[in-house]
Amino acid sequence: MEVKAVITDWGGVLTSPLNDAIAHWLTADGIDEARYKDVMRAWVRQAYDPVAGTVNPIHGLEDGTLAPAEFERLLAAELCTVDGGPVACEGLLARMFAAFHPVEPMYAALRAARTAGARVALLSNSWGNDYPRELWNELFDTVVISAEVGMRKPDERIFRHAVELLGLAPAECAFVDDIEHNVRAAESVGLVGVHHTDVGATIGRLGELLGVRLADF
Repeated sequence: MEVKAVITDWGGVLTSPLNDAIAHWLTADGIDEARYKDVMRAWVRQAYDPVAGTVNPIHGLEDGTLAPAEFERLLAAELCTVDGGPVACEGLLARMFAAFHPVEPMYAALRAARTAGARVALLSNSWGNDYPRELWNELFDTVVISAEVGMRKPDERIFRHAVELLGLAPAECAFVDDIEHNVRAAESVGLVGVHHTDVGATIGRLGELLGVRLADF
């Protein structure tokens, strides 16, 4: 079936890499990196492979059942600075993502895809982000933010929801994400997965799927 739409993640695809932003935040706030990695490794593992009866902060933050301020409190309580001091919880999420910046070639490719007739959608797991919605004007046909719809990737329901909003079949939609687990989940629903690891490779693959030239790399 011909691909007629692109559904893309935001953080790590339309922005600079998440790891770069986190590294900047850890340094700026003087946070113990090893402690942060231990905490997040356990939380992320549980968020993607949940244990029955447990409450996971990432899961709750992403699907909107846990307020961002409460997530900040829980995470700050688990962290410490390099000298053993406490980490300020207020504004923690904003500081975590402060170094994000838009990847203009990806935005340009999506504009080119839309100009060529493809539909374009955003599908993002929210972390209480202040999204740069001003950059999205006239770019997306629909926007799906996890905390706003009460579902999160990799739940198949959120992929089906995005596809239905576009009015297309899953096989007519390419899905781009920097987290492979989410890509495989989308593929299980029938979408065409594109695991984002390199801007040029992703744009080239989308061009192939849509049958148009999106950029020169």
